[in-house]
Amino acid sequence: MEGLSFFVGAIGNIISVLVFLSPIGTFWRIVTNRSTEEFESLPYICTLLNSSLWTYYGITKPGGLLVATVNGFGIIVETVYIALFLIFAPEKMKAKTVVLVGILDVGFLAAAILFTQLALQGDLRIEAIGLLGAGLNIIMYGSPLAVMRTVVTTKSVEYMPFFLSFFLFLNGGIWAFYAFLVQDYFLGVPNGIGFILGIAQLVLYAIYRNAKPSKCALGALEDGRLREHLVSSSDQTHGNDEDQRFL
Repeated sequence: MEGLSFFVGAIGNIISVLVFLSPIGTFWRIVTNRSTEEFESLPYICTLLNSSLWTYYGITKPGGLLVATVNGFGIIVETVYIALFLIFAPEKMKAKTVVLVGILDVGFLAAAILFTQLALQGDLRIEAIGLLGAGLNIIMYGSPLAVMRTVVTTKSVEYMPFFLSFFLFLNGGIWAFYAFLVQDYFLGVPNGIGFILGIAQLVLYAIYRNAKPSKCALGALEDGRLREHLVSSSDQTHGNDEDQRFL
């Protein structure tokens, strides 16, 4: 059983690496177009926090080497993604991303580490870290659902990367099986949920992958962008008028 669990965990590590690398196409598009377009930073922020907590869990728990190593790799990859997002995002999205990174990836993570190190010991510490990681794992799997609203509204899967959803589906399944073998419920519950959410995302992709985008919905999105531009231009004009009054 131990040999089987290690083998399944090794496969899980390979799939997890593919999950971390699956948004490369998205970020190649962002770099090429020098714009984040309608892509959201939240999935990458949540994944960075999730990877950080599971790395901490793997380091703290005996026999958690497989969990720690692959999530350590995830920390590096997600940090690069967020850095690229900050470079090419518009100012409003950039500010939102900075705030979320500060709250979740810095503040929350630091508080979790300090609390578990200072207030808890032994198995209780491992259980507390596992509980936090399990909760954030569910958020990680569910965060692409934020994009699903756009998919349903526009009847287009342009902003829901297929490979990210596909590898999250595979990742949830293999890690849920690994958790069953090693009797680790903190790994099993969130990854089982992730497996189900992955199926839901793939079903949505199958429904809308060949659908024609809704002109009304796209028009609404364009109107939103236009209003943003006009408000921004109006603010700049108003600012120039104020400057002229003082000159």
